[in-house]
Amino acid sequence: MGQHTPYAALDDGEGLPGSRGEHILQRLFATRDRAERFYERQVVDRLTPHMRDFVARQEMVFVGTADAAGNCDTSFRAGPPGFVHVVDDGRLMYPEFRGNGVLASLGNIMENAHISLLFVDFFEDLVGLHVNGPATITTAYDAARRYGLADEDRTAPGRRAERWVMVEVEEAYIHCSKHIPLLTRQDRRERGPQARRPAGDDYFGVGRVRSVAREPEEAGKSAG
Repeated sequence: MGQHTPYAALDDGEGLPGSRGEHILQRLFATRDRAERFYERQVVDRLTPHMRDFVARQEMVFVGTADAAGNCDTSFRAGPPGFVHVVDDGRLMYPEFRGNGVLASLGNIMENAHISLLFVDFFEDLVGLHVNGPATITTAYDAARRYGLADEDRTAPGRRAERWVMVEVEEAYIHCSKHIPLLTRQDRRERGPQARRPAGDDYFGVGRVRSVAREPEEAGKSAG
């Protein structure tokens, strides 16, 4: 948002957490008082002891990144409790395992270091934690040498991280429990035969759609 937009005069949030855009909208929609109370009570620039304990218990995290042009991507990472390693109150690290080879999140970090992590406890406390800040990519060798992150039980059973992402905490704050659903854990091995399972890599039918789309083209080539 440029300095000379029609709403620039409403950007009076200097010194507050958050973006210029949210500060302007707080004025437009008369929510600044509520926002300032939230900033004051909930937003910190480091992980509190309770936040560190919370992260150490989590089995999943949602990862938001964007490239240099602002094109966004959201991904999902999971593992046993503690798979996201808290280095100290200003840093945490999560592992990158072998995947589909696209490397969308890491590619975005190469262009734009800003990252957003969202941890959600769906099973007990029904609360979430946002962690925002710049990220860097490090090798598994460096993570093992500097932080001792080499053992499989620090990542996930039977898997080893190919690399790690270090996140420096600039903002950390709560995601309230109001709309977080309560879920229950189920052993995947105990799912009955009636449970729906992904049909290989083409669960959403992309390959079939593309195959149908190519049929007229292939027919035209054959006729020629």
